[in-house]
Amino acid sequence: MTRIDLRNPTVLRFTARRLGQALGTASCQAGERLRRAPLAQRSAAMVERALALPPVARIRRVAQPLWALVPADQRRAIAVDLVCAAPLIGPAVALALVADRRQRRDALLQRLAHSHALTRWIFLRCLGGVYLCAFASLWPQLPGLIGQRGILPAAELLEAVRQTTGRERYWQLPTLFWWRADDRTLRGVCAVGIGAAVLLIGDILPGPMLLLLWLCYLSFVTVSQEFLSYQWDALLLESGFLAIFFAPWRWRPGLSRAPLPPRLLVWLYRWLLFRLMFSSGYVKLASGDPTWHARTALAYHYETQPLPTPPAWYLHQLPAWYHRWETGVALALELIVPCGALGPRAARLSTALLTTVLMAAIQLTGNYGFFNLLTAVLCLPLLDDAWLVALLPRRWRVWVGAAALRALPARWSDWRALPVALLILGLSGFYLRLMIFARRDLPWPSRLRALASRLPLARAAPLVQRLRRVPVALLPWHLVNTYGLFAVMTTSRPEIIVQGSRDGTNWLDYRFRYKPGDLRRPPRWNAPHQPRLDWQMWFAALRGPWGPAWFTRFMLRLLEGSPEVLRLLEANPFPDAPPRYVRALWYDYRFSDRALRRETGAWWRRELIGLYFPPVALPERAAQQQPPGR
Repeated sequence: MTRIDLRNPTVLRFTARRLGQALGTASCQAGERLRRAPLAQRSAAMVERALALPPVARIRRVAQPLWALVPADQRRAIAVDLVCAAPLIGPAVALALVADRRQRRDALLQRLAHSHALTRWIFLRCLGGVYLCAFASLWPQLPGLIGQRGILPAAELLEAVRQTTGRERYWQLPTLFWWRADDRTLRGVCAVGIGAAVLLIGDILPGPMLLLLWLCYLSFVTVSQEFLSYQWDALLLESGFLAIFFAPWRWRPGLSRAPLPPRLLVWLYRWLLFRLMFSSGYVKLASGDPTWHARTALAYHYETQPLPTPPAWYLHQLPAWYHRWETGVALALELIVPCGALGPRAARLSTALLTTVLMAAIQLTGNYGFFNLLTAVLCLPLLDDAWLVALLPRRWRVWVGAAALRALPARWSDWRALPVALLILGLSGFYLRLMIFARRDLPWPSRLRALASRLPLARAAPLVQRLRRVPVALLPWHLVNTYGLFAVMTTSRPEIIVQGSRDGTNWLDYRFRYKPGDLRRPPRWNAPHQPRLDWQMWFAALRGPWGPAWFTRFMLRLLEGSPEVLRLLEANPFPDAPPRYVRALWYDYRFSDRALRRETGAWWRRELIGLYFPPVALPERAAQQQPPGR
């Protein structure tokens, strides 16, 4: 009998290839018999046939549908983008491979490569910091935004819904404010959120604190309408919901007094980061926006984004070839790099490094609230304890590593997390299907439909139809969300200048805290704080004259002299009494060039477009004097 030397790599590859061919041939011959087999046997056989494929064939089968997602006219451009991003991707991959090889020589780090106790501990502290930033940012803005004398009072919304719906309103609008929605209650719930975030950072009852934080923030998102409708608000809710099951439910769990986190939830966080980043890149190409296709989007982005920072002015002055290069790099980092989140250890580390670098660059040039911070925190589940312990000084490695290894074994934790995983994967698969299958020019959705008709579940059509209603019913709870920032790049920057007057002739400007107004005032830093009114003014300017319904309410509050709304502004030009009239002008703002700024000191230049909101007055004041002309 011939012996096979299993230590020879050539023999191993040959044996694996022949074994795969043999299993594949056997499974094909048994295909006819499996059609008559029971459901469980047919499903298991399909999995076995997939596993029997050689590794190259498996990669090809996965890569082909992903590559088909890219528009045909953009495939060559994506390859060029990958080459442009090589100076960033190459060192990150090399660093990850070298670090992975070094860790294999350390016995302690080898054992920690399968542990996530330290990863979870750091992740939950960082998530508590993000929650703290979110609630602390809301605290001074709540009365002016959704208070009783705010722009969109939460009490009015809930009362209108209460009068038109039945008990289903508690499911359709999940919020703690059904009992009361006055200013004191709003501030009280916000204070509870701040306190729970502090306790979470202090590792006190992390599980209950995360549940409380999620309920409080969901309550604000539900009643704040446009003011809390941003993608990072939904991302915080989705991340916080997973953290409820990811965190230990003990008094002071620490590193060694809590069960190990379920691996299913670790992979769900990786899946979340992949969806966030990949969807952000996919929608840019799928939208057909010419600036993304021509790789000129970032030539407009720095001056047209909602709230730029001072470095954005300097980057906007760079030549066109640089903007084309960085646009290609951004697309490569959003479309190709996220795939590493679902790969081996070295790929996950390089993905975490590159995503963090991208978030730091975005934070440097724009104010996006806590979005960049939260995305960087979501990179932590890509790492295991070995990566984190290796960053510590040598005198701390043994102590921290030993504490992480003393974590209690997780009995049945993955099984307890299975219902959550099935729910998240089902909802996210539904949303990805809507995003991808919306494009009719893709060759593979029809193949997937044909393949789905052969699956064992194809006969369960009534059950499938019922399951399709689940994502719609769960939309108000923000368990799973869709993502994709700047799918269509704005190439101009309209701005609204709100003015008031006592006589209809002399008009004074209302100054906002962060949005552009005064031409000489430089852009300001405000992240992780998010001025919700300043952000909505950017969206209102893009909608054109008269704007959304909330803008009319905002002008009404200025006529009334609401102190809660006026606190959202930087300066009130009418401190003694509110103005008789208010109006809004529509301008086109642009960054100044180097010569203009050197001569005048102006960061911006502007041109009047026209009247955005006509002069209006309260009825009792209009009766005293006719409204002024334009």
